[in-house]
Amino acid sequence: MRALVAAMLMLVVAQGAQAADDANNKIAERIKSVDSRLNVESVTATPMDGLFEVVLSSGEVLYTDSEGEYVLSGELFHLEQGRGLVNLTEQRMQKVRVDALAKIPAEQRVVFPAKGERKARIQVFTDVDCVYCRRLHSEVAKLNEMGIEVDYLAFPRGGERSAAAGKMTAIWCAESGEERRELMNRAKAGEALEPVNCENPVLDQFHLGQQLGVNGTPALILDNGQMLPGYVPAERLKQILEI
Repeated sequence: MRALVAAMLMLVVAQGAQAADDANNKIAERIKSVDSRLNVESVTATPMDGLFEVVLSSGEVLYTDSEGEYVLSGELFHLEQGRGLVNLTEQRMQKVRVDALAKIPAEQRVVFPAKGERKARIQVFTDVDCVYCRRLHSEVAKLNEMGIEVDYLAFPRGGERSAAAGKMTAIWCAESGEERRELMNRAKAGEALEPVNCENPVLDQFHLGQQLGVNGTPALILDNGQMLPGYVPAERLKQILEI
């Protein structure tokens, strides 16, 4: 009898999972049929009955009904006893950021490694001409001494034709990590860099940053995907990272 009950429960669970998959596929197909440019990465039921989370390949998070007829763009909060407003959209975006940044290899970053044991890492979307980026950079050596690795990603705020984009192209075109660090130091000190052209990830990283919610620099992203917009002093970062 127990074996029969267990088998029936497994069947019910399997049918429920299949029904959920069918509903998710239906929503994805509906969105795709309306606009072929919208590539759906995932569809997931939210804690709110009848509301589904849709993550696009661009990194954008949307919400829709079970039929995919209506779409909401914005943040979804959950009122939790004892915790107050919990931003479910930001929780999802943290995972999106982690997954996206994990695909960027070390050779496409400008890495300032920790001194001794690495205790933490921050990934920073930066613009070499940004005042607060330069202020943060002035504390990179201190952060490294604390055991914090600083990985720079390119975010020229003015876009492809900006002066910052040209300088950052020169940095990312350098052949070694040491050369990239030296050029980054010089650019952040306000020095002009000799123009260089090569295949580089500067604009790809700029567009990725936009997809991940970066709208200004510096934008610091922790290894859990949490984003800290703007300049954060070294001592405050140490507290946030709990090291």
